[in-house]
Amino acid sequence: MTETFLGMPATAPPGVGRLRGDEPFPVAARRALADAQLRRNVGHATSTIRARSAAVIGEVPDWPQLRAAARAIKTDTMARLPELLEQLEAAVGRAGGTVHWAADAVEANRVVTDLVRAAGVDRVMKVKSMATQEIGLNEALADAGIEPVETDLAELIVQLGDDRPSHILVPAIHRNRAEIREIFLREMPGVDPALTDEPAALAAAARRHLRETFLSTRVAVSGANFAVAETGTLAVVESEGNGRMCLTLPQTLITVMGIEKVVPTWRDLEVFLQLLPRASTGERMNPYTSMWTGVTPGDGPQAFHLVLLDNGRSAVLADPVGREALHCIRCSACLNVCPVYERTGGHAYGSVYPGPIGAVLSPQLTGVADNASLPYASSLCGACYDACPVMIDIPSILVHLRGRAPHPRGEAAAMAAAAYTMDHPALYAAAQRAAKLGRLAGPRGRGLPPPLSGWTASRDLPEPPPQTFRQWWADR
Repeated sequence: MTETFLGMPATAPPGVGRLRGDEPFPVAARRALADAQLRRNVGHATSTIRARSAAVIGEVPDWPQLRAAARAIKTDTMARLPELLEQLEAAVGRAGGTVHWAADAVEANRVVTDLVRAAGVDRVMKVKSMATQEIGLNEALADAGIEPVETDLAELIVQLGDDRPSHILVPAIHRNRAEIREIFLREMPGVDPALTDEPAALAAAARRHLRETFLSTRVAVSGANFAVAETGTLAVVESEGNGRMCLTLPQTLITVMGIEKVVPTWRDLEVFLQLLPRASTGERMNPYTSMWTGVTPGDGPQAFHLVLLDNGRSAVLADPVGREALHCIRCSACLNVCPVYERTGGHAYGSVYPGPIGAVLSPQLTGVADNASLPYASSLCGACYDACPVMIDIPSILVHLRGRAPHPRGEAAAMAAAAYTMDHPALYAAAQRAAKLGRLAGPRGRGLPPPLSGWTASRDLPEPPPQTFRQWWADR
């Protein structure tokens, strides 16, 4: 068995991958809010997905019980993660596959690049994968002289447009079909100049472009939605069939999977395959659910490699509160109901994981200081918790991470002074009497001078009561 080093927390390394933005969320969000077309694109897409998802969830009488079961399975999995990962490694090995352990993005990129070079090719085709986006695998392959070709339609649009994904499920959600047509005309070799922006025409153009890749590329790289520890089976769910082509046609298949994606048994997988399609795409089941176990002579890839990625996940696991973020099954339900995401889109988060789940996962993977603004990218309305199919309490984790984030010196001094005042009854009583002067600040505190006006610019200052509780008590 390979040493796993679980329980030795280390955050994802800086300078590699897509977990850290170039600017804090408020700066990026302000720019996104000024883009009216972006807001229309994202608003239309998320509202459509919300409605479709709500309809099919309403058909399931035991939806609350399924959510509770998924939460229990994930809690048990995180408690036994080292044991289950070693069980998975043994099962994959028995089935003819090879497991590689990657402590971080640098190691994972090196493992995959070496495997592609060993196969003697300079091009790979890829199934949509958040993990490979997280570690910046495409950039690492390109630096090594290897061409990565995205085969998921939305990922292909992002790749051809030299863009970044902005949604977990629909990476090109920020583009409308007219913009996609322009990207295809500009970047897709051999495309028909008369191409229209009809969805069927755009899909047909992508199909023609990718067909040669499917038939001639000998190495594929995939992610994994789930891995079953008891059998070593990997599962990918998708809607287009491109994943099925990548998983069956090449000679070598390399899967990069975050260590949290393991589930103990086939019966456990059954729960998630009921939850995921309804919560994510608003479908009763995924059009393509592909599963493979190691290598089968004469059928499918004849070499299979599984890269188990940590990249900060052990650091998340070490936090008794924050570890719940590892329950995520990447359904994107929280993005589709979040009022903040709907108005800013995904790029404002700076990470490949946007929206509410990104606001709790990315800071933990990188260290909170490197993504200190993300825990504040929320109104704490709780819609994300209500929508999450595995019942991740995102609002509570956000509050927890806000407590761990570095705070300005002035804010820290103010909080220390408030704590000292509340700990001394005489000072607290004097502060209550002084609070009546708040009426001088005008309605809702709008008359406060800087820097206090920074608070009331977006919040109402409560009106002080005419009588404090202490005064009421003394009168009686």
